Amino acid sequence: MERFLGTWRLVDTQNFDNYMRELGVDFATRQVGNVIKPTTIIKVDGDNIILQTKSTYRSTEIIFQLDKPFNEHTADNRNCKVRLLRRVRK
Repeated sequence: MERFLGTWRLVDTQNFDNYMRELGVDFATRQVGNVIKPTTIIKVDGDNIILQTKSTYRSTEIIFQLDKPFNEHTADNRNCKVRLLRRVRK
């Protein structure tokens, strides 16, 4: 997990509009999503992982624990049940 900690800035996307369309994201939100370049900050606080995404359009924060389901309200106003799994490389 440590190698993912820190601040990340989106540089480029490919086919992001098609991806958002398949998710059912409305046209106006897709237009914004195609031009913003959010910054993502990944931190750990005890067992919690904190994922902050910041942009001029909208900022979000998700606090979760690996391998445990949690509810996420996405930046495009969808509600999802999410579970991020810890995988060990062999």
